[in-house]
Amino acid sequence: MGLQPLEFSDCYLDSPSFRERIKAHEAELDKTNRFIKELYKDGKNLINATKQLGMAQRKFAQSLGDFKFEYIGDAKTDDEKCIDESLQEFSSFLKNLEDQRELMMRNITETLLKPLEKFRKEQLGSAKEERKKYEKDTEKYYSSLEKLLTLSAKKKDQQLQEADIQVEQMRLHFHEESLEYVCKLQEIQERKKFECVEPMLAFFQTVFTFYHQGYELAKDFNHYKTELQINIQNTRNRFEGTRSEVLDLMNKIKQNPQEHRRTSPLSIEGYMYIQEKRPHPFGSSWVKRYCTYMKEQKIFNMITFDHRSGGKVGETESVILKFCTRKSTELFDRRFCLDIEVADRPGVVLTVQALSEEDRKHWMEAMGGKEPVNLLGKTSSKREGIDAQLDELGFSFVRNSISAIEKRGITDQGLYRVVGVSSKVQKLLHLSLDEKTYNDVNLLAPEDWDIKTITSALKLYLRNLPEPLMTYGLYKEFIVPAKCGSPGSRVHAIHYLVHKLPEKNQVMLEILMKHLANVAANCKQNLMTVANLGVVFGPTLMRPQEETVAAIMDLKFQNIVVEILIENHETIFGGPPDAFSPMTMPSLTAPTRSSKKQSRLNRPLAVYNPNVELQGADCPNSIVQDNTSLGSTESVSSQSSATSGSPPQKARNHLNTNGGSLTDGSGQPRSPMVLWMNSGPLSSTPQASPLPAGDQNDKQDGVTNRKAKAVYPCEAEHDSELSFQAGAIFEDVCPLPLDWKIHRKKDL
Repeated sequence: MGLQPLEFSDCYLDSPSFRERIKAHEAELDKTNRFIKELYKDGKNLINATKQLGMAQRKFAQSLGDFKFEYIGDAKTDDEKCIDESLQEFSSFLKNLEDQRELMMRNITETLLKPLEKFRKEQLGSAKEERKKYEKDTEKYYSSLEKLLTLSAKKKDQQLQEADIQVEQMRLHFHEESLEYVCKLQEIQERKKFECVEPMLAFFQTVFTFYHQGYELAKDFNHYKTELQINIQNTRNRFEGTRSEVLDLMNKIKQNPQEHRRTSPLSIEGYMYIQEKRPHPFGSSWVKRYCTYMKEQKIFNMITFDHRSGGKVGETESVILKFCTRKSTELFDRRFCLDIEVADRPGVVLTVQALSEEDRKHWMEAMGGKEPVNLLGKTSSKREGIDAQLDELGFSFVRNSISAIEKRGITDQGLYRVVGVSSKVQKLLHLSLDEKTYNDVNLLAPEDWDIKTITSALKLYLRNLPEPLMTYGLYKEFIVPAKCGSPGSRVHAIHYLVHKLPEKNQVMLEILMKHLANVAANCKQNLMTVANLGVVFGPTLMRPQEETVAAIMDLKFQNIVVEILIENHETIFGGPPDAFSPMTMPSLTAPTRSSKKQSRLNRPLAVYNPNVELQGADCPNSIVQDNTSLGSTESVSSQSSATSGSPPQKARNHLNTNGGSLTDGSGQPRSPMVLWMNSGPLSSTPQASPLPAGDQNDKQDGVTNRKAKAVYPCEAEHDSELSFQAGAIFEDVCPLPLDWKIHRKKDL
């Protein structure tokens, strides 16, 4: 589980659990600080090591460049000239590569190290300073509060009032500092996600650019490499012929040396002071404890906790309340006190001191059986004077609004984003929801109501329902699948939950989702994609009953739920309610990065094989027996595009059965990712696949109605890619056109 949100309301309670949550946030920032420092040090080491590598590479390149083959005779063949110049070409290649590496290393300090160190010093450093200030203010406030509470009630009223005012000012200051510190902690926790990762992205982009430059250099070198291979082969062939001649001559000399002689490279809670009944040399002692009271069980808990002793939680004592009475200062020397009679310990009375008169009133009301005071102030569901209901008038207004929007403004830019004039929106909604005037509203008249007024009124109607359309009760259940699970399991779970909604809610939600799907279908004109509509309608259609920081953090998941509803409205609202019961719902297990990595690891490897490359260059339909050795660089590229979705449109519209790594006997290529269902392995004739009879109507000319089966799983990492599991069946698969490679090169 991640860090718990720090609620601003907890700053006023300052409970032990609140302090523990603050400690967790502080520990996380300390860990981030250590991580950045370590990464900075490792980055420096990486730069130094790379510099050493660069120096060694340049020295190696220099050695290659300085060496020259000496030739025998007074002239060199063209093959020998190319071989002789090859070391200089190798040297030049390495020097060029090191120039690119040096450029990459120059950018690392600016793109990675400096931004990370700046974030560590400015953000984490300021958080550390705020932490010290917060701890100092905590000590100062609770010390002054303790002094105030020990003042005798017999002192002059003016002295007591002055002391109260002083502590009240300190309390206000402490709470203000607490609010700001909590806000700062959470801000940095969110900020680090992009201010730490963005420099790393820039760093890796630099690294990838370096390797891309290496790839480009390799392409430039490819022509020379091919020629050099031919030169070497020619030289080898000549060597074999020459060698036999040399051996013959050597044997002749052995036989007759003389003749051949020649010359000459929780209901209420808060801090209270409890009077200890133990013997004390200076009278009774008072111990600060964090107290909680559970009204239904009448249980009063006291937790020992002192902010000045390292914040450690001590023992917990619980008693059952019988009743409590207000302690009068006429009979007692301390203010704000209560007597609590304990039910489970006959005769035992606890004297407790609240922190203020107002605090004592709250404790009295809670423990006296009255409803607790709502300090947070919930907002009314009927906002802005609009009485919105899921009745005939409401459905009529929504249907008329949607009809007008789709007929008049479905392509308007910023539809539902652009806000109408508030007075006009209120007027339209009041007229439309009034039985006397709703017939007079003509939404199809542009001169009466513009589109932005209608869209704003529709959103206002949905916001002012007594309960959100997707209900408070199901809010948490809807959020769960948005946080975890595969795309398919999310649709199943939301389908099941939608059918748990009241019937009117379901109908209204279906009407709205069909409309939003139409809006998204025109996103090229109105610029309102499914994601944009999720942002607009997420907080409108579903929201928690209590407004908290934690709820705000769930906004993005609300948007995801709405996106799923829009994209899958036909499936979700089309099936029967019991189609996806809890017994048949898949487990909501989030796909991890490691599973994606494993999917990639299960794919065939592309191993460079120069011999096969030469063969493939001359024999395009030749069979490569080992599927781990692709026939050419062309094969490697084809496999890459089939698995990574590049180029996006072609990889998505055509299942790449033209990988180039395997072919059948008929010359039909077979992909590393999918296999033709009606083609046996390396078979010259199509084979019948073990499918049901209805699936075997694909024996046409190898193009129409052909099927393919996925050999390896593939998980898409962005919208332009295709996801599928191993064993998935694809229908109507077409091979890529013969000129696809040419088009692909142009796209790249």
